[in-house]
Amino acid sequence: MTLELTRPAMRFSVDPWHPNYGTSLEIDELGESTAQVVANIEFPEDRWGPLDPDRAVEPPPVTLFVDGVRRIDARVWVNEPANGAIASPALCASYAAGVVCCCAEEGAHMLAFEVRRGLFTTAAYAADIPTTAGTYQVSIAEVRPHIASIQALSLALQARLGDTEIETAVAARAALDGHRLHEGGDLLVIDGPLRGRQHLPRALGYIKSHRSEYLPPHLRRLVASLSAGQRTPVFLLGSSWDRYSWYLRLPCIPSSPWAGIVRLECSATLSHADAIRMAWLSQATICRYASAEYKETRAPQNLYPIAGLEWQLRRRLGDVMLLYRGLRRAGRLIDSSFNPD
Repeated sequence: MTLELTRPAMRFSVDPWHPNYGTSLEIDELGESTAQVVANIEFPEDRWGPLDPDRAVEPPPVTLFVDGVRRIDARVWVNEPANGAIASPALCASYAAGVVCCCAEEGAHMLAFEVRRGLFTTAAYAADIPTTAGTYQVSIAEVRPHIASIQALSLALQARLGDTEIETAVAARAALDGHRLHEGGDLLVIDGPLRGRQHLPRALGYIKSHRSEYLPPHLRRLVASLSAGQRTPVFLLGSSWDRYSWYLRLPCIPSSPWAGIVRLECSATLSHADAIRMAWLSQATICRYASAEYKETRAPQNLYPIAGLEWQLRRRLGDVMLLYRGLRRAGRLIDSSFNPD
């Protein structure tokens, strides 16, 4: 009898996100952040360890989830009035923001939403484009050195989407009067960084993918060791803008070391004690909405209310082919007015 020796099987894990969405941990782009980290907000560095949920902390009666979607309907060229042979690139885009309210009285329901269409260009002479499917309102993008024009247009679109998210969140808060809440009885969860929205009260930034290494290696190892529902202590991040932050692992099927890890942010204008209270509150609240792999391709980080909100907002953007035809027709009408023959 011959004993066959085989090599040990290689250990590996599969990222739970569908490949179409990349990965939750952007390894190719991950780099050391230049942000200044103050780790001794909640505990001294030498006392850092995984924190279990505080059972005395209850979720708020109302949790609001804010998100936005964007879509490029057409890439166009804006001709200079004095010389039609000179043209600048532009984007025609549809974008929408909305708020889902999760409460015991009505469950999950859309509280507010806003759909807009915009023409994004660096051409100062550009004007609105009226079409049969709506008007694309002009937004002049800032010309930035060392940034490609198409990237400047994308940044301008993202800025308009961020403004719309803020406006929609404020409108949603105003609509909470019917929920008979006492002041401070809600929590606002914004999908994405809190930057530009730090002034919103009781707001959390919810970051589900990671592109920078903020913590030093000896503290970063703690993140990978978290169990479901556990979080890191709060730390302060200082860069072009300041915020408190912490990492939390959502309930998920064990796989890669950072599976189910999200990072949360709150405003640096809060006191240390209030920021720590927000961390405990996020721990009691966010895990309840974690998604399952068989229902969501970005599970568990793409929370059920956010996934549902994205789907609803994309439906409200309208049919892209109908919008495209409307833009083509508007362009032909304008051409015919300049060339009546």
